Amino acid sequence: MNPVIPLSEDSDAASMSSVPAASLSTIQKVLLPLGVVLFDWLFWREGGGVNMLVFTAFIVVAQLLMLPRHAAARRSGYFWLMVGGSLFGAAMMAVYGSGAAALACMASVLLLLGYVNQPHLKLVLYALLTAANSLAQAWLRVLRSVRAPRNTGAGVRRSWFYGRLFLVPLGILGAFHVLFAVANPRYEALSGQVLAQLGEWLGRLLPDISIGHLLFIALGFLVTAGVVVVVPVYYFADHESRFGEIVRRQRDRVASFGVRRPDFSFRHTRMLDLRKEFLAAAAVFGLVNVLLLAVNAIDINWLWFGFEPAPGFDLAQFVHEGTYVLIFSILLAMGIVLWFFRRNLNFYQPGLPWLRWGATVWVMQNAVLAISVGLRNYYYILNSGIAYKRIGVCFFLLLVFFGLATVLLKIWQRRSAYSLIRLNSLAVYAVLLLLAAGNWEVWIAEYNLQPRFRSIDVGFLLSMPGRTLPTLVAHRSQLDAAAHLTTEDQYGNATTIPAAAAQQQLNVAVANWRAHHAAQTGWQGFTYADWQAYEQLKN
Repeated sequence: MNPVIPLSEDSDAASMSSVPAASLSTIQKVLLPLGVVLFDWLFWREGGGVNMLVFTAFIVVAQLLMLPRHAAARRSGYFWLMVGGSLFGAAMMAVYGSGAAALACMASVLLLLGYVNQPHLKLVLYALLTAANSLAQAWLRVLRSVRAPRNTGAGVRRSWFYGRLFLVPLGILGAFHVLFAVANPRYEALSGQVLAQLGEWLGRLLPDISIGHLLFIALGFLVTAGVVVVVPVYYFADHESRFGEIVRRQRDRVASFGVRRPDFSFRHTRMLDLRKEFLAAAAVFGLVNVLLLAVNAIDINWLWFGFEPAPGFDLAQFVHEGTYVLIFSILLAMGIVLWFFRRNLNFYQPGLPWLRWGATVWVMQNAVLAISVGLRNYYYILNSGIAYKRIGVCFFLLLVFFGLATVLLKIWQRRSAYSLIRLNSLAVYAVLLLLAAGNWEVWIAEYNLQPRFRSIDVGFLLSMPGRTLPTLVAHRSQLDAAAHLTTEDQYGNATTIPAAAAQQQLNVAVANWRAHHAAQTGWQGFTYADWQAYEQLKN
């Protein structure tokens, strides 16, 4: 019997350190600390603006530097589309600093990382999931690649080993701390006091560092590690490789004595099943076309020509309820078409022409229904002004029209559901970039302060970003001329306020914003729109 030799801590550490781990390249070792320092310098206690443009440029340059000259990503149109989208969204952040621009910039960067990871991907959603999966693993890959300095004693190596060993438990502890703090207010209060005392002690020890700053630096490390270190994720690329752009006919065959030959009885049964499916589809398209024709006839007669809301007519409820129901109806119609044209019904020659024309008429009628939804939204804007949801409905209808056009492609070109999802995902991304390019808050304020509106939601206008304040000041007289000025109380209920109170709230908002803007000495959170607004208010 072989003797059992106990392992010491040193031998355990040595055996663990002998496990192979991917080492960082020279360019990654340079970019990782540079990115962490840049992230902290650009974003610590700063708003979004030029800093987003600078850090996005760093990400794009880092990807181009790390990609080999003949890498597949360099030949991918999706990769270059996301490079342009990232820089465009970041540029709009430097101009407007809007939430739409921030969302477009961050989504474009994630998509860029996804297409760098798997250049052959086409689905936008799969690229996002691939990037998120890589980001979640990148920081662990970096920590595993870190080794203790050479020519050191056993004590240093042991401390290095256990220090790395406890990083994962500490991360899990932090996650549970956040969960318990959200669920238990008393625990949140006690833990807040402990962290505050720890922060005071750390502040006395290191005057320029705090707990919050350390956590922010850790966040910068997580972000930069995900940008610099690419962890290959093949699951979504492998799953996407099963799909095709065109629906293929599925031939049913059975094996007999090792030779595959057609079973004619089974084929006959399959033809009967296709005939039943055709009759069901024809019945659905026929009946719903008749029903939708009646609905469209009513809407065209009621909404399209000379619509005037009657006195006391609740236009808001009319728009909200009708819009949501009609949008759901359109999406349901698109889903039913996708279901019936998913497989061999595309090749059922006896009834395929009738089926295609019936589905085409249904799609066109849904386009008419979408126009009616747009008119409902238009009448609401015409009578009550613009809000964020009204803009969202307009862009959603653009996507609906595009989606209906792709459904026609599926009907007449036998496009697969994968093809439709790919095209519509790109359309959603294009709409996101279009939203990022707009100075929507200023346009909303200019429209809602027209003299023809007798009611003005002052609370809504004052809750928008500071770049709208010059527009509010320029239309100050409308606050005195309006018949009703409303705002929200602390419970979210709409209340009416006098014109003098609205003018006072505007003066306070202008003074606070000017003081806040003047107190900012750094350029990191600078946006052109804020600078322009400050100059206009100063003059």
